[in-house]
Amino acid sequence: MPKNDLNVTLKGIDELLFSTEEQRQEEKREQVQQIPIDELHPFTNHPFKVVDDEAMTRTVESIAQFGVLAPLIARPRPDGDGYEIISGHRRQYAAKLAGLETLPVIVRDMDDDAATILMVDSNLQREHISPSERAFAYKMKLDAMRRQAGRPSKENGVPLGHHFQQGKSREILADNSPDSNTQIQRYIRLTNLIPEILDMVDDGRIAFRPAVELSYLTEQEQSALYDTMGREDCTPSLAQAIKMKAFSRDGKLTDAVILSIMEEEKPNQKEQFR
Repeated sequence: MPKNDLNVTLKGIDELLFSTEEQRQEEKREQVQQIPIDELHPFTNHPFKVVDDEAMTRTVESIAQFGVLAPLIARPRPDGDGYEIISGHRRQYAAKLAGLETLPVIVRDMDDDAATILMVDSNLQREHISPSERAFAYKMKLDAMRRQAGRPSKENGVPLGHHFQQGKSREILADNSPDSNTQIQRYIRLTNLIPEILDMVDDGRIAFRPAVELSYLTEQEQSALYDTMGREDCTPSLAQAIKMKAFSRDGKLTDAVILSIMEEEKPNQKEQFR
């Protein structure tokens, strides 16, 4: 083979190898794609609410003027029908109101637990989060962390829980959250409240600490309490909630007992405001 032909052959091989490596590196880098807005779907059991409030109005106005500046993060849906939003639910909703047809999106292949943790972390940075949103978000993330702890690591096939005790998962969650371990535990207790009482907590009609104690009541007892609160136009104090929890633990919290406790005069409330 002539020398020039050999050089050309070697050069071609070098270019092929370099090009392949360059493509591999390019594939590793996350790309921002323009995805049709209707192909973006909410995260399954997304605990954070998207509401039409004053902040949303400002977001719509900003997007209408400048577009979506921060890309959303999404993952392909298992059935191949579009993408599941991990971060950016409010931006997508605002973009729809602003009339956009596509959005900048970073698409990542993530398993359920990794996606859940990222979804919670990205939303916990918001300024205003209701107690119920924080409660279900902490529960989802903690469950995902515990599942990850029980799976083998890719390096050695040993379950992660061997190195990462499940009893420590809430402490690790607290280290990366604005709330303490104890406060996280209290928030997660709120997920045991019936929706009607949980709404009252979000609205500020029932204080946080009494709500935590009420979460130990059975659903039937909570329903009876909710009916009593409606009839008597009152909500329980912390002392009353603790008392109902004790009666419930002993299996003695009847409708009559609930009414009797709620009719007790509160130390700081001589007359019921109506």
